[in-house]
Amino acid sequence: MEHATQMNAIKTTVAAVTAAASLVAFSSAEAATATANLNVTANVGGSCAIGSGGGGGTLNFGTYDPIIVNSALGIDLFGTGTLSVQCTLLGTAVITLGQGLHPASGSTDAAPQRRMRNTASADYLAYGLNQDVTRLIGWGNTAGSGLPFLGTGLPVPVLVYGTVPRGQNVPSGTYNDTVVATITF
Repeated sequence: MEHATQMNAIKTTVAAVTAAASLVAFSSAEAATATANLNVTANVGGSCAIGSGGGGGTLNFGTYDPIIVNSALGIDLFGTGTLSVQCTLLGTAVITLGQGLHPASGSTDAAPQRRMRNTASADYLAYGLNQDVTRLIGWGNTAGSGLPFLGTGLPVPVLVYGTVPRGQNVPSGTYNDTVVATITF
């Protein structure tokens, strides 16, 4: 008898589970759905940063020899400096270089006539800054005389090519200048 009672209990349980499953199947078949779109937006702003590159942001020409190597019959003195520039991917910008602290008379932002000043006297050593290794494209402080730049999203070294023209009769000493680099985007 006990066995019959257990069998009845199992049958009752199976019937209840089957009825519940049928109810769930019936209920989900009767369910309705609706949809809607969620619009998601963001605005990526154009941005750029400029800083001194390797070497502490210095263009060091080394030693100028006005008597032999860099005399009027000699050669120009060359140097290279580096700026670090980073702009938003595919962002456009223009890099300009100011006239420096000691521009010569007649110097303009479009065609700077830069000079380094002797730290111990009022003597000057003229120099030029260029955008290209051939030193044919001057680097000024206007949109038309600046270097066009296309952003990669990563920091990029930008070389500044400098020339101290030969044939300058100047006293010995240390000559310095500071040029402001600007990026417009």
